[in-house]
Amino acid sequence: MLKNRLLSFLAGCTLTLGVFAIAQPLPKENIDPARHPNLAAAQRLCREAFDKITAAQGANEFDMEGHAAKAKDLLVEINNQLRMAASAANKNAK
Repeated sequence: MLKNRLLSFLAGCTLTLGVFAIAQPLPKENIDPARHPNLAAAQRLCREAFDKITAAQGANEFDMEGHAAKAKDLLVEINNQLRMAASAANKNAK
């Protein structure tokens, strides 16, 4: 009976982590590469890293103790910072 409860709990945790992984917002590619080629390239690489982490989560049945999800959250934040950097450069352009 304890074994069944433990297996049910683990299955529930796996399902919950899967839902959180799917629910994370994807980093957007919204920096103009003609104006900011380096920032646009960094943003593209950020999206590629996010996609690779998602693939790794699927391959490991989302059993990464939340570290992959945290890495994806950080990539979303990096993406936002890159966008703000491009906006600041646009504002300060002479």
